[in-house]
Amino acid sequence: MSLLQELWDRGLVNQITDEEGLEKHLDENQVALYCGFDPTADSLHIGHLLPVLMLKRFQDAGHRPIALVGGGTGLIGDPSGRNEERQLNEASVVQEWSQNIKDQLSNFIDFNDHEKGAMVVNNFDWLSKMSVIDLLRDVGKHFSVNYMLAKESVETRIEHGISYTEFTYMLLQSLDFLNLYQKENCTLQIGGSDQWGNITAGLELIRRSSQEGEEAKAFGLTVPLITKADGSKFGKTAGGAVWLDEKKTSPYEFYQFWINTDDRDVIKFLKSFTFLPLEEIAKLEQEVQDRPEQRKAQRRLAEEMTKLVHGEEALNQAIRITEALFNGDIKSLTKEEIEVGFKDVPSFALEESEKGLIDLLVEANISSSKRQAREDIKNGAIYINDERQQDLQYVVDEKDRIDDSFTVIRRGKKKYFLIRHV
Repeated sequence: MSLLQELWDRGLVNQITDEEGLEKHLDENQVALYCGFDPTADSLHIGHLLPVLMLKRFQDAGHRPIALVGGGTGLIGDPSGRNEERQLNEASVVQEWSQNIKDQLSNFIDFNDHEKGAMVVNNFDWLSKMSVIDLLRDVGKHFSVNYMLAKESVETRIEHGISYTEFTYMLLQSLDFLNLYQKENCTLQIGGSDQWGNITAGLELIRRSSQEGEEAKAFGLTVPLITKADGSKFGKTAGGAVWLDEKKTSPYEFYQFWINTDDRDVIKFLKSFTFLPLEEIAKLEQEVQDRPEQRKAQRRLAEEMTKLVHGEEALNQAIRITEALFNGDIKSLTKEEIEVGFKDVPSFALEESEKGLIDLLVEANISSSKRQAREDIKNGAIYINDERQQDLQYVVDEKDRIDDSFTVIRRGKKKYFLIRHV
């Protein structure tokens, strides 16, 4: 099976400028391709994963991926997929974020593989050296205003307003493609479906900049926008975006995001994001149909993605925390794992070495009053480290501490509270 055919089978192709030509080009050459990532935050999030993993798929197939960090375009702002102007960030901030993104990309793409020529570039290196006159004469002259206005990224913004700054973004990204085409023989740009206008503008600049009689052989390919069956936005949770940086989204939270995938989405995500053979995914699809309650496909998806992004050790920790919470074995967790697993639950700092359970429930806002606390205890609604406690005289002390640091109290089935011993 050809690489392009596998991409189609996995649902990873949205548009191609010349499918037959690209198929032949990939079959006959080691192709250099690039994808750009503007530093709009200090980390990539899972919305970036699809194009990142596309670069990896091409590298695994023997081609040359170029990851472009938009240190220059990140200072301007891409209007694609937005209804309002982006906030401009300071140059020093963008440079710092650019380095973070470069480091993250190296987790997926082997930049030490000199045979395949994988590399990271930053468009600040050439855009910052270009004068306004050079930009207007060498790039701007090739684009009519009518051509630019017809692009969806611009057209959808005209009604609400678009600054000249963002209007020129298309020219800068086109220049990126031309620069890599001329210097690195890069003949393919990939990106999200919202980048189609920018990609085709780059192809137009390459064509117009070519010498008379020279055939400009370059292509564009976009991946689909990932959507969820329930209509909610992919990559978002109640806590916000799901980041690739473990300091912003822990491996446990990352694992939980994937394991909670809807049955209607899990096979699509397995095809799009993992490198599992399609035959194995077909078997998991049958499991979803026959035994959906076992959630085998979701577990495999969560395992593959967590291992890919955070590594084997982080995956094992995420599984340990998940199983401990599911099986009521909280005491088996370490202090670090408790902090990760209960990161978002209400917490209370307890300074005393011991405290009556009723008083603690009230002071920590677990129960609304002492009367309610007594009822909760008598009714069996209170659990200490997942063990039911119905003794009204019970005292929480050193015996209830996990790693001498935490006590986990649960009220009812799902309401957890973390007691921090200070």
